[in-house]
Amino acid sequence: MAKKVCKKCKVFVTGNECPICHRNQFSENWQGRINIIDANKSDIAKKVNIKSKGEYVIKVR
Repeated sequence: MAKKVCKKCKVFVTGNECPICHRNQFSENWQGRINIIDANKSDIAKKVNIKSKGEYVIKVR
């Protein structure tokens, strides 16, 4: 089964609601992934405006 991601937050979701924005609009068509361990210290997280740790995708279609 393909992993689904929130179209707005670009975070991987396992349930029926995004844990960040609480929406239910998902996509299974994505490219690339990044894993943010500490959003406060990560330059990449700051650059793409990520505020919390987790596994994110780079591009959602």
